[in-house]
Amino acid sequence: MIAGCLALNASYEPLTMVPLRRALRLVIDGKAEIVEAEGERPVHSERAAYPRPAVIRLTRFVHVPRRFRRQVTNTFLFARDEYQCQYCKRTVVELKPRESLTRDHLIPMSRGGVNEWTNVVTACSSCNTRKANRLPDEIGMHPMHAPVEPHFVHLSWAVRRLTPIQARYIRVFYGEATLKQLEELERVTSRTGVPAHAHTTPLSHGMPVVVSL
Repeated sequence: MIAGCLALNASYEPLTMVPLRRALRLVIDGKAEIVEAEGERPVHSERAAYPRPAVIRLTRFVHVPRRFRRQVTNTFLFARDEYQCQYCKRTVVELKPRESLTRDHLIPMSRGGVNEWTNVVTACSSCNTRKANRLPDEIGMHPMHAPVEPHFVHLSWAVRRLTPIQARYIRVFYGEATLKQLEELERVTSRTGVPAHAHTTPLSHGMPVVVSL
């Protein structure tokens, strides 16, 4: 059974993942069409039977901004930093039993720092405690990579599990390099046991694009 269905814009651009029930409702209401199906068992409604959708396409184009401001969450922060402490370089599987990954502010909030992508990095609890409320230069702790706001593609798909059929559409629109990055995040997720859970991933201002159709 497919965990989620990939929803495409009318232009075939990948938008988001939706539950199977929601995908079928969009199809039944004429708001979407089935592009790809997986599995041999059809899904039955009161009046008809439908292929089990893996990919649907909206019948009307939905405008999606290319850039948007996303609130920083640990789920996406850890995915951006590949579940690795940016100070000691250990991954989540290398941490000791009582250690965990945390969010660290390069400029501490107690000293005027803000909770934005360019000021936060993934840190193990030990490094976070050691750094405390000091600046990187004050303690000589600098992150492996300068923190940046991720491209919306990485935010939208870093915590998704994509089937091979669904992955084709990511490759077509965003390129092989992006798909490989997402596949690497999936491998990290599999090794670490960090769930690639299906959070609803909005593309703009906290509202999922397809839900409001």
